[in-house]
Amino acid sequence: MDAQAWLVVNALPGMGALRIAQLLARQPQWPEGWLAALPSRAASELRLWLEHPTRSPLQNVVDETLAWQRSGPSRHVLHRDHPAWPALLNELPDPPVVLWAQGDLSALEGPKLAMVGTRRPTGEGTHNAQTFARDLARRGWCVVSGMALGVDGVAQRAALNAGGRTIAVLGCGVDVIYPASHRDLHEQLSSLPGGLVVSEHPPGTLARPAFFPRRNRIVTGLSLGTLVVEATEKSGSLVSARLTLEQNRELFVLPGSLHNVQARGCLTLLRQGSAHLACSVDDIIADLGHWAEAFIPPETEEQPSEQEPLPDSLSDDSLPDSLLASLSATPTPIDLLVHATGVTVSDCQQRLLMLELEGWVAQQAGGWVRLPRP
Repeated sequence: MDAQAWLVVNALPGMGALRIAQLLARQPQWPEGWLAALPSRAASELRLWLEHPTRSPLQNVVDETLAWQRSGPSRHVLHRDHPAWPALLNELPDPPVVLWAQGDLSALEGPKLAMVGTRRPTGEGTHNAQTFARDLARRGWCVVSGMALGVDGVAQRAALNAGGRTIAVLGCGVDVIYPASHRDLHEQLSSLPGGLVVSEHPPGTLARPAFFPRRNRIVTGLSLGTLVVEATEKSGSLVSARLTLEQNRELFVLPGSLHNVQARGCLTLLRQGSAHLACSVDDIIADLGHWAEAFIPPETEEQPSEQEPLPDSLSDDSLPDSLLASLSATPTPIDLLVHATGVTVSDCQQRLLMLELEGWVAQQAGGWVRLPRP
C-alpha cells in the first residue's frame, strides 16, 4: 500500500487505530480483502474512493496532505510500508496508522529513550534532565518527548545542543506550535540535523486535551524505555509511566528528595517496585544496551564540574554562610533550614529574602534552592 492508500484507511468513518490494527492482524489483501473485512459504511466509502476518487470526500484528505508536503522541505507521511517507519510502534495494540513528520528522518534510527516529567521542574530536576539528555545524545541515543513545558522541552533542547537526535510527538498537527512559547524549539526540531516533529493528526489540527494521553502512547511506543525525571503524585507523566509498563518497555526513575513535592510521583513508582532506579545513563544502558549495542558508540567520560565557591563576603561564620551551606539544587523547606541553622523563623525568612534579592537563592515548589553564583 502506498501513502495515499494509508491516508484513506486512516480517514475511514467508524474506524480508529485499534480497529484498524485488529484488521491488519488478519493480513487482508489490498483492496479486496479490506473491502470484505470492513464494516459496511467504511467499505462503501472505500469502494467509492477506489472507483470514483474525485467524488469521494476521502480524496480531500489525500490532496491536503500532498499539498502540505509540497509547500515546504523535510515533510513526510510515514506508514507501515514506509522505509523509515519505526517497527517498535507495530507492537502497540493501537499504533498510529499514519504519522505526519517534519524534520530529519534519521532521528528515527538507532535506540530511543523517552524522557518525561513535570512542567514545573525544580532547579535540580532541570539540571538532571539536561545532563541525562546530553549524555544520552552523546552515547548515540535519541531522546523522545512531547515538546511540553518543563522537563520535555529542557531535555529536547539539551539533546539538540549536544548535536544529538530528538523526536517530539505532538498532540496537534506538526505545523501547530503548542505551547506557543516553544516556537524556537519547534523550529529547531523541524530544521536542525537530528530533530524531528511527528503527529498522528493532520497538519492544521489544533491541540485538544483528549489528544495528549493518546500522544503519550506514541512517545513511549517509539522507545525502548522511559525515564521519569520529576513527577508529582498526580502528574501526567505517570500516564506515560503506566503506558510504558503496559507496552512491556522498561521504566526508569530518578531519585528525589523526600521534601520535594515535584519528586513524589517518582518516589511512589520506586516504592511500588514498578521502576528501575537510575542514577546515571550507565544504569539505563546496563538494562537496555543489549537491545541496541550496535548503535551505541564508545563511552566518552566527562570531568564533573566543580561546585561554585562562596564569595569572600560570605565565607565566614555568619548567618548567610550557614544558610547557603544548608541549601542545594533540591528545594529545602524553611522549617528544615531553621533547624539546621539554629536561627529563628523570622531571621531566616528575612535573610532568605535578602539573598533572593541578591540573586543567591530562589523559592520553588517544596522550599528554597541555592542558585549558581551570579
